Amino acid sequence: MEFKTIRANGVAEIRLSGRMEFTDHDRLPRIVTELEQLPDSRVVLDLSELQFIDSAGLGMLLILQEEAESLNKKLIVRGAGGDVKRSIELARLSEIITIEY
Repeated sequence: MEFKTIRANGVAEIRLSGRMEFTDHDRLPRIVTELEQLPDSRVVLDLSELQFIDSAGLGMLLILQEEAESLNKKLIVRGAGGDVKRSIELARLSEIITIEY
């Protein structure tokens, strides 16, 4: 999994691409650091370029949600499609995280 942070028009966005799997767990602290350093109260996590997510990846989304809450930030997951969208729906993450398709 790769990620990059973009700020445009006053909106902070963290874009994930590739595959979000158990082996990416070591990258999570870097994403949390990005989240902490963003001055915005709303942060979009863009999954439109994410091709696959496993159960560990779903868990990482929950961790990011918890971190955002602890920082008084609103995390919005946006753009999931295909298998990633199905995995998120099956896990019922929309009950915990704001999901926009």
